[in-house]
Amino acid sequence: MALMEVCGYQDWSQDDLPLREQKACLVKAKELGPGARDGQLVVPVGLDPVEFLKPYSEGEDGVRIKLQHGTTTLAFKFQHGVIVAVDSRASAGNYLASVDANKVIEINPYLLGTMSGSAADCQYWERLLAKQCRLYKLRNKQRISVSAASKLLSNMMCEYRGMGLSMGSMICGWDKKGPGLYYVDDNGTRLSGNMFSTGCGNVYAYGVVDSGYRYDLTVEEAYDLGRRAIYHATHRDAYTGGFVNMYHMREDGWIKVSKDDVGELHFKYAAEKQNLAQ
Repeated sequence: MALMEVCGYQDWSQDDLPLREQKACLVKAKELGPGARDGQLVVPVGLDPVEFLKPYSEGEDGVRIKLQHGTTTLAFKFQHGVIVAVDSRASAGNYLASVDANKVIEINPYLLGTMSGSAADCQYWERLLAKQCRLYKLRNKQRISVSAASKLLSNMMCEYRGMGLSMGSMICGWDKKGPGLYYVDDNGTRLSGNMFSTGCGNVYAYGVVDSGYRYDLTVEEAYDLGRRAIYHATHRDAYTGGFVNMYHMREDGWIKVSKDDVGELHFKYAAEKQNLAQ
């Protein structure tokens, strides 16, 4: 119980302490709530705080916090712009924190960023990127290019390389050169390409997209391909699930195409497969 000793907590109740001696103590309560006061730390019955905190306080290479996380995000360019499709499951270690997290950050009407890794890191740095893009427009009287926006984010990551950030993001947009798609991660890596997928379910998404991708896809074909890729990732990867959120980056700005429950998509695609088999 070294952590408790460092924090000044004792493994007994206030009733066991000598008269007039007040110390912070550990109280085993039946429920969590606003009852933690007077120096008491309320924890669920049977919980060992030391064991619970070990995954979040032990790490290598000077990184003291290591969180388990997982997702699947996908973006690809085609003749009518850029398709961005993501899942919505947010995990906190072995716990499911949310099934309705929007992993697409709307930087401005012509720029989108995706979230993969730590949600806090992605949200903070991409919101900071949104601020820098706004300042660029005010100073230069024109929108920042997709290339320059991704370079700004990459430079931010280079300054904090090796300090424990966890981020794998895709910057998608439309500028004077047309549609743009870049991958940026917490090491400062910056890549330009026609297709990227990040997260622990990306191998499943790549498998689906590779089997049906071509640059001259119609809009509806591109929508269906992105939707199917994320669905199959949610079906095979334990850390991916919830909803499929899809955006379309066009010349006049992005639009949100759909938000589909993967449970409904499962039965829809199963019925289609059965009909084809017959």
